[in-house]
Parts: sequence; structure tokens; C-alpha cells
Amino acid sequence: MQAPEANRLKSLPKAEVHLHLEGCFEAAVIAQWAKLEGVALPRPQEDLFKFSGLTDFLGFLDLACGLASTSERLVELSYGLSQRLADNGTGYADVIFNPTHWHAWHGRLGAMLDAMDAGFKAAEQDGLPPVGLCVSLLRTQSADAATELVDSLISMRHPRVVALSVDGNEATAGRTGPRFADAFRRAGDAGLRRTVHAGESSGPEGVWDAVDLLGADRIDHGVRAVEDAVLVRMLADRQIPLGVCPTSNLVLGVYPSIQEHPVERLRAAGVRVSLNTDDPALLGASLVGEYGLCRQAFGWSDGVTKGVARTSIEASFAPEHIKASLLNALGSW
Repeated sequence: MQAPEANRLKSLPKAEVHLHLEGCFEAAVIAQWAKLEGVALPRPQEDLFKFSGLTDFLGFLDLACGLASTSERLVELSYGLSQRLADNGTGYADVIFNPTHWHAWHGRLGAMLDAMDAGFKAAEQDGLPPVGLCVSLLRTQSADAATELVDSLISMRHPRVVALSVDGNEATAGRTGPRFADAFRRAGDAGLRRTVHAGESSGPEGVWDAVDLLGADRIDHGVRAVEDAVLVRMLADRQIPLGVCPTSNLVLGVYPSIQEHPVERLRAAGVRVSLNTDDPALLGASLVGEYGLCRQAFGWSDGVTKGVARTSIEASFAPEHIKASLLNALGSW
């Protein structure tokens, strides 16, 4: 991408709604922390992020998160994520994190949230973009564990937490919608928003469950909905947005090329799509790069680009005043 195009896309007012804190570790930081902890890395630092597929990738997340064992490291990681947002001209982000990956923090969710909050708060005081947290279940957890997490979130009412999420490998976990339906209902009743990973390693059935059983306000990925014309029409009719991550889908083998990626087919069919980076440091993605990739591959005009950015803002769980400010700025881009 030429510098003028990159600068224009950085200046595009936009939000990011599908971004994992676990995916924002820099290789040098992981190597440094591993050396301090005496932990062996699976590959040399220069090859650390060369994953063989989704299973290898998810296993690596456990290792990386296990190294973030102190409040200071969580503050550093959170602040660094905010800096990454600013570098891409992102005005707000919903950031997902899954407590099951963070072994050193098991049983200390409140302290973990406070450490992340301290990092994000320091970033905001330095003029970096605001962040909301989406706390995620892992697909292999039990219904009881899911309910326990939701009850903890409801009792804490932490101001940084905006939503309940669920993520993990759909292909290996099997159908999980029925197991988590009660937890998501409780979360919704308590005022938490609901966002669901679906339609990545599973097909359209995962997206149906996300909507019908989990009451999803937003779908993370959702791209394999394209395989079911009835589902595509439902998503378009009900205006349920998808947080799409093209580079992630390519790197992890969901689609072989950007030309075969369905984001444009879904958008053209009336489905609301936003562009996101998923796990940017681990997958070599940037939000400016995602917009540039789709503009080049699908010939997106400035009007289409603004429409996708508008969806990202409207689909976010940002406070209304932040949405209004970003939408106002978008109007004059």
C-alpha cells in the first residue's frame, strides 16, 4: 500500500470490534518474559508467530498469556494495545479477553480487570483511544462454569466490562450454543451486551445458534454464513453485524485467498460488516491494512469504505457520545 493511501485510511474515523488482548503480544516481549521465567519457547523468536493452524495458534495463546503473570505486565500489554489502536487511527475498540488463557490469574478476575483497567486508563489519559472489555467464555467450559463467570461479572459491575463473549475452536468443541444459552440470557438480562464467535471453524449452524440461542448483538467472524442463503437474508433483515477479520481467516486457513473471501459477497447482500484485526501482533495484521486489502481486492470506493467504517462504529459497544463524535467525524472524511 502506498503511503498516501495508508495515511488516508489511518485518518478514516472507525472503531474496531473484534480484537483480542491475547493477540497483541509482541514477539520480543514474549521472548523477554519467557527468558525471565525460564520458559522454553516452541520456536525461535523470528519464527514464533508461524502457526500451523488454529489449534497450534490457540495453544500458543495459553503459553503467551501464562507469561503475563504480574499486574505490571498486564498494564504494559493493555497500554501497548491502545498505542496500536492509535497507530491505526482507531477511535474506539471493544477488546475481547478470555480468562481461561491467563493461568496466573485464575480465581482473581477482579484483580485482573483492575490491572487491565489501569493500563487502559493511563492510555486514555495520554490521549489514546478508549476501550471496552468483552469477557469471553471458552467453548470447552461447562454450563456451570459459564454461569459462574456471568454471576461474577454481574456482582462486580466493573465499569470497563461491556459484554459477554464466547470464543475457541468450534470445530473441535462441537455445538456449544445450548450449553451457554442460560449464561448469555443472564448476561443480557443484567445489561451486558453479547458477542459470539461463530461461522469460522464451524459452518452456518454456529451462526444460527449464536442468534437463536445466545441472543448475539454481534457475530465475531460469521463469514461462513455465506454458505446459507436463508441465514444471509436473516442477518441482513435483522441488521445483525459481523466483525470480519480477513487476514486472520487467510493466515489460519479458513479461506485460501482474499479473492475467495466472502466479506464482499456478504456486504453486497445487505449484511452489515466491519473490518477488524482479530490477533494483530500474532497474525501480522493492522486495521489500516485490512481496509487497504479489501479496497484493492474488491474495488471498494470511498463510499463503500465509509459504509464499512460506519458499521464498525454503530456495531461497537462504545458509549453513545463516543459513537456520535466518531460518526460526525466520518461524515466529513
